[in-house]
Amino acid sequence: MRLQLSAPSTKNIQKTIQVTGSKSETNRSLLLRALFPNISIENLSISDDGEVMQKGLQISSGEVDIHHAGTAMRFLTAYFASQPNKEVVLTGSQRMQERPIQVLVEALRSLGADIQYVKQEGYPPLKIAGKKLTKAQVSLPANISSQYISALLLIAPSLENGLELELVGKITSVPYIKMTLGLLAQIGVEANFEGNKIRVEPQKKVDAIKLVVESDWSSASYFYSIAALCEVGTKIKLSSYKQNSLQGDSVLSKIYTDFGVATTFSDNQITLEKIEESGQETVSYDLSNAPDIAQTIAVTCLGLGMGCHLTGLHTLPIKETDRLAALQTEMSKFGAKVAIDSESLTLQPITNIKSGVDVDTYNDHRMAMAFGPLALKTDLIVNDAGVVSKSYPDFWKDLKTLGFGVSEM
Repeated sequence: MRLQLSAPSTKNIQKTIQVTGSKSETNRSLLLRALFPNISIENLSISDDGEVMQKGLQISSGEVDIHHAGTAMRFLTAYFASQPNKEVVLTGSQRMQERPIQVLVEALRSLGADIQYVKQEGYPPLKIAGKKLTKAQVSLPANISSQYISALLLIAPSLENGLELELVGKITSVPYIKMTLGLLAQIGVEANFEGNKIRVEPQKKVDAIKLVVESDWSSASYFYSIAALCEVGTKIKLSSYKQNSLQGDSVLSKIYTDFGVATTFSDNQITLEKIEESGQETVSYDLSNAPDIAQTIAVTCLGLGMGCHLTGLHTLPIKETDRLAALQTEMSKFGAKVAIDSESLTLQPITNIKSGVDVDTYNDHRMAMAFGPLALKTDLIVNDAGVVSKSYPDFWKDLKTLGFGVSEM
């Protein structure tokens, strides 16, 4: 699906949007419910990732295909490895079969798991024969995807002796680890995170409890970008959000003050208001705790004619695509000068943005959504726009609600 995007008739937007539940919280909650059936969940994400996670958890034998869902691949690897009498082949898309998983597999094997590589060493598909895991200590590198760490933490309370994780090196994406520990705390699991060690106590059962999934802050980022690119006075209300969020991407409310956008919390809702023009020529952020908002921030800066220097992005090359290379390629089409290395991106300010550009999305939902707000500054075309279903199926519909021109070509 190719979509042509154009600006709303007014750049002073006054609208309210209901954003789908966080896929990060959804997939963690679904795994906990599979381990402890007394848990119920509200406001589940309607994303593809949430759907494949739900389907995967219902399978006991045979093939489990999670398509592009990286979170589901990591979480289900740990889940099936710890479930006696379940034997599956866990696979995904071609891109998923190029994304490394050896760190998690080695950690699980050290706990006694039976996991074999079906094709290439270190990569999915995986043949997993579930076993009762009784070993309670494991170490793994801390500077790789936090999803490996969260996968182990989520199964930890169901293990006979709990689990102690030693994290070696600088810890990446701490907020996502704290999100996992926060959910464990909500269901009554005792855990301790001190220095580079995390200890999770075993839990035989959980009392009946309802987990309410907060809406997705990563998805909110695109509306922050829209507010920043709109006129002063624009107000966009989003629900359902909490001021004491478990999600690391909630740092958006602080970052976007640099772009003139203020955030007000009230009744599980946030109001994004453009209160002033930025006035800054360039901005710098370390996004090691919130790498998923890097694309949004870079495109916001492009639209505002600002420069940016974004660091802490070492996990982006192993996402749905190499996001650093993809950003460089696609922003360059608009006339931008972009430099990247293995963990950073630098954008030079430009004054004239080219129009009529075809944006390629690389099977990456965040590439599609990050460039959507740029229609406020120039007409553009988004190729393979349906990829947004991975995390936010209603995204283009919600852009229409804000007045954007969204037409299929």
